[in-house]
Amino acid sequence: MKRTIIRIDEEKCNGCGECIIACHEGALQIIDGKARLISEIYCDGLGDCLGECPTGAITLEERDSLAYDQDAVDLHLEKLKERAVSHGCPGSASRTLSTPEEPAAPSGFRPVSRLRQWPVQIKLMPTQAPYYEDAHLLIAADCTAFAYPSIHEDFMKNRVTLVGCPKLDSVDYKEKLEEIIRGNRVKSITVLRMSVPCCGGLVSSVTRALQDSGKMIPWSVVTVGPDGALLED
Repeated sequence: MKRTIIRIDEEKCNGCGECIIACHEGALQIIDGKARLISEIYCDGLGDCLGECPTGAITLEERDSLAYDQDAVDLHLEKLKERAVSHGCPGSASRTLSTPEEPAAPSGFRPVSRLRQWPVQIKLMPTQAPYYEDAHLLIAADCTAFAYPSIHEDFMKNRVTLVGCPKLDSVDYKEKLEEIIRGNRVKSITVLRMSVPCCGGLVSSVTRALQDSGKMIPWSVVTVGPDGALLED
């Protein structure tokens, strides 16, 4: 049957997850850093998600599609609740974390900061600076510093650190990162993200910045769980 249903432009989608919050039917998920319509029968075609997309990646179109099924939606939402995942943003779901007791540090022990430059927020970073030359960059989501206790020794040491959160900043970092990569001799990039969907926007910005810079630079993505565990990609 022909009906109105959403269409997602993957080139424009930055994986921020705002559309997931706006969709009351749980029809959308972030998969591989992009918003996806997981089933046509969950989409009512009313477009509540359109106005929440900061990049204009979602539009409405009339096409052949399966009919909207309210009973299927109700069952789908119940299953989401059973898995303790709301149909809002999974990264905003409240949870209590259990951490093991650690032995007390020796008296007088003070961890050493491995921060090599200032500022650190991507929005405030200059596009050219001496510390970028021959540098290994760490581009980290804000929350990683709180979730991963050894971030200074394991990730910041011997790297230039840039931090940000595309969801809170409501900005695409792609252009700033592209200028930094294009205008400086950067040796490698490590992206440190949380496992929540909105961090997909950070990975997307780095990916597109690298592509458009025209430079072949080794890069990798490391994912941190809310409990501080490093997760395999």
